[in-house]
Amino acid sequence: MSFRVKTVNFAVNRKYRERMKENFKERTPQLIAIIGVLAVVLVIVIGFLISKNARIDEMQQQFTVEKQELEDEYEAISLQYEGFKFSVQNDSLLFKLENEQAKVLRLQEELRMTKATDQAEIKRLKDELATLRKILRNYIQQIDSLNRLNEELRAENRQITQRYQQTTQTLNQVSQEKEKLSEKVSLAAQLVATNIGAKAVNDRGKEQTRLSKSTQIVVTFTIARNITTEPGEREVFVRIMSPDGGVLSKNPSHTFPYENGNIRYSMKRIVEYGGEEIPVTMYWDIQEFLMPGTYKIDIFADGHHIGSHSFSMQE
Repeated sequence: MSFRVKTVNFAVNRKYRERMKENFKERTPQLIAIIGVLAVVLVIVIGFLISKNARIDEMQQQFTVEKQELEDEYEAISLQYEGFKFSVQNDSLLFKLENEQAKVLRLQEELRMTKATDQAEIKRLKDELATLRKILRNYIQQIDSLNRLNEELRAENRQITQRYQQTTQTLNQVSQEKEKLSEKVSLAAQLVATNIGAKAVNDRGKEQTRLSKSTQIVVTFTIARNITTEPGEREVFVRIMSPDGGVLSKNPSHTFPYENGNIRYSMKRIVEYGGEEIPVTMYWDIQEFLMPGTYKIDIFADGHHIGSHSFSMQE
């Protein structure tokens, strides 16, 4: 009995498996079609996601560019306000411009802290920018009006200045002519030293060419005749300059005024000048070491350089 039951069950299972195989074979094309459809759908979904991400990236880049352009526009307005500080002279208007610039700087900072994707805040800042532009145009009109007024005033000032300069020029010409006349008179009255000579001598007054044998330097000259010079006492200064450029002097305090300063002299003589030719001789006692070379003699009187001479000495 048990054997017959097992045989029947086996037969039943066999028929079931055969039926399942037949059903699988029948449904295989359907399964393949479904899998193909699912694969196509998956590809479409992936393509859609990639395209969507690309559009999102593109929009983010666009938002970033728009924000940068907005920042540049704010910076341009800020620079315009900064430039007004150097051209506007009206204190009241300048105060208003500084307040507007402070507002621009505050909005710039807000824009800097705003994300590019925050389109609501970006739009608000764009609207603020439009308002700032209108205010700026109004100030530009005021500044242009002030500039035109200032230009008119400057034109009037230039006319006044030109008339003043013309008057001043005329006065200067008269003054220059007067100065030239005074200079001519002064030059005509200036003393002149002629026949200038200089030599070194020994104790017996004999001329020497060597410093080792010399005890004095003798300077001679003649103050020429000049009837236009006012007669009276004159201080005559003589400078002896050594080859190294130093001035021979017995005392550092021996100076006289010359050309807005004081310079040292070697010898001084007071002469009584009456307009006629007068000879002058002056002596320098050699008490210091003198180097060989060329010595220069310069003669001064009445604040003028009236003559010069050079001579050479050996060791």
